[in-house]
Amino acid sequence: MNAWKSPGLWLPLGLVLAAGAAVAITRSPTLREQMFLLMMFVVLATSLNILLGYTGYVNFGHIVFFGLGGYVGFFLLSAWHWPLWAAALGGGLAAAVLALGLGAVTLRLRGAYFALATIGINEAVRALIIIVPWFGGPTGMSLNFSVYQAYGGPANALWITFGAMFALTLLSLIVSYYVKVSRFGLGLMAIREDEDAAMVMGVRTPWAKTQAFVLSAVFPGIAGVLFFFKNGNVEPGDAFRLQMSIETIVMVMLGGQGTVLGPLVGAAMYERLRGYLLTSDLFKNLHLAIAGLMLLIIILFIPAGLVGWLRGRSMRLRRILQ
Repeated sequence: MNAWKSPGLWLPLGLVLAAGAAVAITRSPTLREQMFLLMMFVVLATSLNILLGYTGYVNFGHIVFFGLGGYVGFFLLSAWHWPLWAAALGGGLAAAVLALGLGAVTLRLRGAYFALATIGINEAVRALIIIVPWFGGPTGMSLNFSVYQAYGGPANALWITFGAMFALTLLSLIVSYYVKVSRFGLGLMAIREDEDAAMVMGVRTPWAKTQAFVLSAVFPGIAGVLFFFKNGNVEPGDAFRLQMSIETIVMVMLGGQGTVLGPLVGAAMYERLRGYLLTSDLFKNLHLAIAGLMLLIIILFIPAGLVGWLRGRSMRLRRILQ
């Protein structure tokens, strides 16, 4: 089947297109902000899935690429006055370079050792950002409002940023799908099932893992630039929030690791739950504990996630849900 005709690709793309169309038709700022946040979560979950879902490597420091990319892009916007598209690419490139350097070292580790190393990397990069004077130290950086004049003012800049996040979400899903159905993706999934056997069968496991790691870093790096440009400021605490990495893992596991649709479904479900918990007087301080409990329940009872569970129900669903 031609990849562009596959329902496994068009189902997730159709859902994102429908969400974008709803925002464009209603022109509602509230809906726009809700969809921006949801699409950002989809980008984070989809990019993490390239490493976690396809290779089986659990990255608890995935948010480091979001934070570093956001900081680099924000610096290019504020200090060097780069246009948004160039700054976003700069943030993605910075995240990719970091992943390339880290991947050569950390991907030699496996299992819990790799997971623990990624936590340390997130904290180390955050500490480094704080001591670099260009990045504003502990208080971070803020944009001068005159920067937004090039985009038609702050209000119009919000719509431009939403459009960019919408396009990034579509691109991340397309890349995820093509990685999965490619020979490269088959090699990654062989690593996930048995890395030693994959090596014997001819998969260049160190290089394949590094490629997946770099690819998974680019999208959060770009998303970080868009998010902080929209907010007008960036701080270390917001950029390198470890809990976001944990929540992103929950999204991937909830929807279905190793699938294209799963991270989108997981992000949508968790974002709704997270919104309810944060606005509840009873649960607003417990949402991370609930996220951890959800992760435990998923691992114990539905390790394939919702989409993975549905795919196992029938061959028809297996063809539709990728």
